[in-house]
Amino acid sequence: MIEKYLKQTRFTSQDDFNRNLKINVPERFNFGYDIVDAWAEKEPAKPALLWTNDKGEHHQYSFADIKHYSDQTASYFQSLGIGRGDMVMLILKRRVEFWFSIVALHKLGATVIPATHLLTKKDIVYRCNAADIKAIVCAGEEVITKHIIEALPDCPTVKELISVGPDVPQGFKDFQTGIASAAPFVKPTVVNDNEDISLMYFTSGTTGEPKMVAHDFTYPLGHIVTAAYWHNLTENSLHLTIADTGWGKAVWGKLYGQWIVGANVFVYDHEKFTPGDILKKIEDFQVTSLCAPPTIFRFLIHEDLTKYNLSSLQYCTIAGEALNPAVYESFKELTGIKLMEGFGQTETTLTIATMPWMEPKPGSMGLPNPQYDVDLIDGEGRSVEAGEQGEIVIRTDKSKPLGLFKEYYRDAARTHEAWHDNIYYTGDVAWKDEDGYLWFVGRTDDVIKSSGYRIGPFEVESALMTHPAVIECAITGVPDEIRGQVVKATIVLAAAYQGQGNHALIKELQDHVKKVTAPYKYPRVIEFVEELPKTISGKIRRVEIRKNDQK
Repeated sequence: MIEKYLKQTRFTSQDDFNRNLKINVPERFNFGYDIVDAWAEKEPAKPALLWTNDKGEHHQYSFADIKHYSDQTASYFQSLGIGRGDMVMLILKRRVEFWFSIVALHKLGATVIPATHLLTKKDIVYRCNAADIKAIVCAGEEVITKHIIEALPDCPTVKELISVGPDVPQGFKDFQTGIASAAPFVKPTVVNDNEDISLMYFTSGTTGEPKMVAHDFTYPLGHIVTAAYWHNLTENSLHLTIADTGWGKAVWGKLYGQWIVGANVFVYDHEKFTPGDILKKIEDFQVTSLCAPPTIFRFLIHEDLTKYNLSSLQYCTIAGEALNPAVYESFKELTGIKLMEGFGQTETTLTIATMPWMEPKPGSMGLPNPQYDVDLIDGEGRSVEAGEQGEIVIRTDKSKPLGLFKEYYRDAARTHEAWHDNIYYTGDVAWKDEDGYLWFVGRTDDVIKSSGYRIGPFEVESALMTHPAVIECAITGVPDEIRGQVVKATIVLAAAYQGQGNHALIKELQDHVKKVTAPYKYPRVIEFVEELPKTISGKIRRVEIRKNDQK
């Protein structure tokens, strides 16, 4: 399938890659029809998705199976009035119905909004109203449906609630019954234009509510490089990317590029991450390729790897936060496998990477993907020299790169702030060495990356400020050996709470944040101070807090 979209499919060097990578973009590309259905017609029995869970269940789906179930799902959604341009949120964890649903919604020309199961009532209300969400498809678990039910009265655009089970609460439709009784699917006359929005993610920023990152229907083709070259996949690969379907990493590693290449996607549906379980699954199912954030690899290298037969594992990639060279060396010593680092954002596909023909430099992201005209610039817009730090930017004066987002939906000001004068500003700082390899330094803003999650300080500060003990607070990230960073809250207490037992109050504040916003955002470190450092205009100086923490 990849040959249909590339003039040259094999590369021997970065120079060859830079000169000859050309991706063909057809008119009205649709991943559902042009990839899934095309494979089902060409090789119906070809393995597409190997799904297993922590209960011992497993099932291998072929491309013919994925076509069948996505068609049934599309027909069911059609019967509910879902069609081109409608916004549908998927809160499906790692349930197999995520793959049926996202492909079905692509086939209808609808917009898919994947979301984490950790959303609270407040998060759901914001998302539904910001995007005019028409339907929510979710896993039928009380921890998820409870928040949706609580949010519904404040979400007037939501017309349909659909549960895939095991429970179907009152007010929800039964997904399984719906697709089982659906009429044969009839493809709409006109499904989409390339410029239509197919996929949208809510991503945290440093201030304000999460931004809505909108991608068009050509976005999957941008992930050809992700799967075929960075992940180094072939039609015979069984690839595991460790990510929940609510995060952008899922479509990076569990869907688009993998199926364009024709690889078999491995999905482990589990509740609690246990390193030994992951290693056992790699052994039992003969996984050939693994992609995960550094946090996961930090856990894996502390396991006794001699207990597992990992001979099937041939290739490993790593992204989500900066890689500690010590992790690279330890993993290589234990497995013989080099970790190939990559970099990108919710707004992009893979932007910088270590490709198979490159010798990795532990801790370096690698070299720019030729899809993107990547540069490092200083505050005056000057391209920096080797050894100098600069913001990673993408130049768009020649054309809009395949894979770069369309816009921040309904937010022209934020879009212009990040992307103007034919330059997209990533907000990330790096430096390059004499060979052109890029090395990550950090964010130009204050977004915290913890265990692969992006956490905006404003969201946590807003949650803390609803507790009566808190007068003022500032959220920063502090280094953590396991998670990369953890959330720290620096708090000025109300007079009535000063002098209380710190341990009990810290626990109370942490529990409060868990209830008000998503549980993973709570501050693991809390410091009480008399006042916060501020600028003359009254703005909190988080940079000063971070400097004091380093001391």
